[in-house]
Amino acid sequence: MAAAWERERPGTPVSSIGIVTPIWQLAKLFGDDRRRVLARAGVDTATLDLLSVLRRSGEPYTLSTRELAQHSLVTAGAISQRVARAEREGLVARRPAQGRPRTVLVTLTPAGHELVEATVDQVLRGEADLITALTPQQQRQLNELLRVLLQDVQQRLGDERITQVGEQR
Repeated sequence: MAAAWERERPGTPVSSIGIVTPIWQLAKLFGDDRRRVLARAGVDTATLDLLSVLRRSGEPYTLSTRELAQHSLVTAGAISQRVARAEREGLVARRPAQGRPRTVLVTLTPAGHELVEATVDQVLRGEADLITALTPQQQRQLNELLRVLLQDVQQRLGDERITQVGEQR
């Protein structure tokens, strides 16, 4: 692809093609695979993200909606929708914070805890398997390089939020 652009448009900057194009292709493949795994488990990406943030917070697995939004890197409105859907499914419970009636606390229910425990292993085991072509050292190197690139791009674009690949904000 880069060679064709260089041939057809000499002087066009093509150095990013060998990096950005594979990242987009991998993001699509990883995203599609994760959605398949989650569909088999009966949970969507947004719900698993919500449950995972609560689970990683440690006991009592309770966070405010503001904290959930910050940890999930989505808007307050998106968190509100996620919490409402998960509450209808019995995966979380919400209540007002004591002494702070405008603050809503969200707690992982036993059903939510069970779902996240079963699902997160499926997702992470599958993703770990997908990167076995890289040695552990190569995985660490790539991890560090992607961290540096992501931080720089976020700073340059003035946007530190992360969304699902292709999702509109």
